[in-house]
Amino acid sequence: MKLRTNHILLLSFLLLTATVNAQNLNDLLAAESSDGPQPVEALFKATRVINGHSVKQLKKGELDFRISHRFGQVNTGPYEFFGLDQSNIHLSLEYGLLDKLMVGVGRGTYEKTVDAFARYNITNQQSGKGAFPLTISYLSTIETVGLKWSDPTRTNYFTSRLSFTQQLLLARKFSKLSVQLMPTFVHRNLVPTVMDPNDLFALGVAGRFKIANRLAITGEYYYVLRPTPQRTAEKYYNPLSLGFDIETGGHVFQIVLTNSQAMREGGFIGKTTSSWLNGGIHLGFNISRVFTLDSKTKK
Repeated sequence: MKLRTNHILLLSFLLLTATVNAQNLNDLLAAESSDGPQPVEALFKATRVINGHSVKQLKKGELDFRISHRFGQVNTGPYEFFGLDQSNIHLSLEYGLLDKLMVGVGRGTYEKTVDAFARYNITNQQSGKGAFPLTISYLSTIETVGLKWSDPTRTNYFTSRLSFTQQLLLARKFSKLSVQLMPTFVHRNLVPTVMDPNDLFALGVAGRFKIANRLAITGEYYYVLRPTPQRTAEKYYNPLSLGFDIETGGHVFQIVLTNSQAMREGGFIGKTTSSWLNGGIHLGFNISRVFTLDSKTKK
């Protein structure tokens, strides 16, 4: 009897040891597999940094309703309540057709603009061994100005209202800081004068710094390549915008300071006529609300 008891105890010890060793082996295999490339999430929390696009991609079946608002310039003084008596608004809907492809349409009061875009996510930043270091997306937009013709007696063409933007977005996240570069090409079918170029090249840089779980500071700047000194009748400036982001569940609320009144590429890149140095700053805000229309979409 004593012998059988010893055998049972020995067998139990061997089984326990084998189980522990098997668990340790599984842990090692899991750790080994986690060393491979892993996706880096949340470079930006909204599909826009401020005015321009970010690499934030809507998943298939997600709908983003956006409200963007800009007041007048603060240098208009107390008579205009430092710009608060004036307003400019843009409404848009953006939708994830696929996990890598999203589209959007919008309408703004600035020049009564109607716009549409498509954006494709080429690749995502990863961490771990053999990881790809960047998130890369490609953006294509079209905009049309809805203002009445300045001279309706002449022959006017609808195509003269159109402008197009092609942009590459390259972003990387460094812990709490995300940085994005945006080489940009804007073509305008009709420009105000012969001195204004139809084609504009610009290089944008943007960033987001997370200061708390639901708070972040954002900024974007576009350097527009123009002849120096400018030969255009209107003086144009490079757009610079700063934002303070607040996340509240499915909403992202952003308080904005910018020298650009327009909120789409064809406007703020080529038509910014205000300067930070002389108080040509617009206070504004962006509100983003994401809805999931596809029940199969995974969070």
